[in-house]
Amino acid sequence: MVSMKRKKDHPSGKESRVAIVTGATGAIGKAIARQIAEKPNHEVILLARNEEKAKQAVEDIIRSTGNNKVRYELADLSRHSSLKSLSNNWKGPLHILVNNACTTPRTRQETPEGIENQFAVNVLGYFWMIQLFTSYLKKSAPSRVINVASYWAGDLDINDLEFKRRRYNNNGAYRQSKQACRMLTVAFAERLKSSGITVNACHPGDVNSTLSNSLGFGGHETPDEGARTPAWLATDPIGQEITGKYFEHMQETYCRFGNDKKQVEALYQACMTS
Repeated sequence: MVSMKRKKDHPSGKESRVAIVTGATGAIGKAIARQIAEKPNHEVILLARNEEKAKQAVEDIIRSTGNNKVRYELADLSRHSSLKSLSNNWKGPLHILVNNACTTPRTRQETPEGIENQFAVNVLGYFWMIQLFTSYLKKSAPSRVINVASYWAGDLDINDLEFKRRRYNNNGAYRQSKQACRMLTVAFAERLKSSGITVNACHPGDVNSTLSNSLGFGGHETPDEGARTPAWLATDPIGQEITGKYFEHMQETYCRFGNDKKQVEALYQACMTS
């Protein structure tokens, strides 16, 4: 694990609220990190795989916000061992976890552990991050988790989560992964509600990005517009007052996937054994 040295603290008499943003070198992730960094008394850690991109993103955010409490950590969201190492070496509090990392390979790929890549990054990456950092979030409570999902969700097959039987299609695998994120939000919200930790999910917006292009789409919103709802849930009091809900355009929206309690529990248990 490699990290940048902490920069000089932003002048303030208050203790900083510490936030992790995963997938923070992508268009939306970087904008989320920047919008959180713009808030007073917030320290932001960008979680990424590519060190050069991470360094550049940190420099850009510090330059644009004037907040020197921005740094990065390197980790692979598809590898439990990488995230376990990150959590074992974590120092200090954690108040905000934004699970944003996502991938959409056009062909079916597997991690070295033999897990289908979209399921590993888009679903298990969120699951593992929450599990591994729950103790820090509890100690820092009130704290919150924001799972960046999508309205483009559906077609989850609980018996074929890794497309071993079905023909792989990156669009279908993406939709399934985002449905899973919305369902796991409910599962974790229920389990953590007595710990001072809220867990909510949201659609980030339609941004023209590498990810959307991989799915064959463009996007009509800027990264800052796309980041608005997740950054709002990460910093506004509403994100600490509500748990287990799904939001679009800064509005709570009904989620039929999260209301299927039987499927939610089946998915949680499937992730536990993956």
